[in-house]
Amino acid sequence: MHIDIQTAEAELAKKLDGIPDAGEIAWATVWLEACGYSGVKLLGEALKDERRTLDLTRDVLGLDLQQVSCAFLAPAIMREVKANGRAFLRNVRHGLYMLPFTVRENIGLGCPVDPSFAVGGERHKNPYTEKLELAAVEGLEIDDGLWAAL
Repeated sequence: MHIDIQTAEAELAKKLDGIPDAGEIAWATVWLEACGYSGVKLLGEALKDERRTLDLTRDVLGLDLQQVSCAFLAPAIMREVKANGRAFLRNVRHGLYMLPFTVRENIGLGCPVDPSFAVGGERHKNPYTEKLELAAVEGLEIDDGLWAAL
């Protein structure tokens, strides 16, 4: 399916209506797709999870995400990191969802495909600008079956 970024984001936000931070989740999913990552597939997996929320409480090791998907937690994690500084995340599921938020806020990110990584510090470059600009002009190709399953 060929779709432009704004339409994809708006349609996805409607599909996610009722989920906290639905607009931000829709934006991040489309951002991931525009940058060549499988945001729609990851979100489809996350939507099947029973648990979507978590009280983010720091302990001596950082934040234990208890395998709750970052598709749902990333906006709250970013608010927590902005308020309290760098955090080490562990028991991470779908950590790639942290990437759009950290790039937007110029915040450093460890390896988001690892089960544990750090978020915080300063990002010094944005390697995704060109991909996002291209997707804004040419639109996105999203798998029909994955999109319909959301």
